[in-house]
Amino acid sequence: MAVLKQIPFEGPLARRLAQPRPEDVSLFWLGQAGFVIDARGRRIVVDPYLSGSLALKYRDSAYSHVRMASAPVTADELGAVDLVLCTHHHTDHMDGETLKRLAMRLPRLNFVVPAASGPLARQRIGVSGDRLIEVDAGESVNLTGFRLQVMRAAHETLERDEQGRHRFLGYGLDFGTVRIFHSGDTIPFEGQDDEIAAFAPNLALLPVNGRSEALKSAGFPGNLTLSEAMALCQRCDVPVMIAHHYGMFAFNTLAPEVIDAAAARAPDTLVQARQGMEFRLDGA
Repeated sequence: MAVLKQIPFEGPLARRLAQPRPEDVSLFWLGQAGFVIDARGRRIVVDPYLSGSLALKYRDSAYSHVRMASAPVTADELGAVDLVLCTHHHTDHMDGETLKRLAMRLPRLNFVVPAASGPLARQRIGVSGDRLIEVDAGESVNLTGFRLQVMRAAHETLERDEQGRHRFLGYGLDFGTVRIFHSGDTIPFEGQDDEIAAFAPNLALLPVNGRSEALKSAGFPGNLTLSEAMALCQRCDVPVMIAHHYGMFAFNTLAPEVIDAAAARAPDTLVQARQGMEFRLDGA
């Protein structure tokens, strides 16, 4: 059984990412819903938002999108990336500035995106369609080094395009001996438990910033609350979760001390995403 270890490190994340990786699976938080996953010599990056593009977009808005903390790395400092996964089209998950830089630097890099957002992804990333792997919920895709199980997400609804394809996705990454579930942005919905339990993840990466009617009315759909995320893992028999999607925008976050307090009460099942930490699945 894989065991999640937290290994603190000093210095910049770029230096840590440049070091040789162990044979086990390691994760590093990029902020918001972004993660680097190093597994069996391959580097997979999920939902990297490493720019300040949203601060410019919303500069005249009542909801400031100035970053609460600087990006831990640049797109160049991610090193040799083998695959990028984007769960949906919102800019903090499909950031043109970050993805375009990666695409230019790594001409063989492919991007997994929702098929419902294929045209938008091509525009933002600046690549031709042959560099996109377009997926929809319910599909299982064999990729180099792992199998990708594509699941539904409700942000805050199970929204589909004109062809019935889901706009919001979650991803299950099956490396054979370990399975990681990244829910994307989601709230609870009917059938969610069955999908996750069938995948049987060893680790879940779940948002915890919650939601409100005021933000939804302003055009900012929400996510699971911390208690909902923990309950979801309990119902689906997920051994441990990493709580993320906080600390980026002041109007839409959760105080880290709230996560810390909950983690102190459930140290074996809840871990807070944080900078300066490697999350390693030993025995994977």
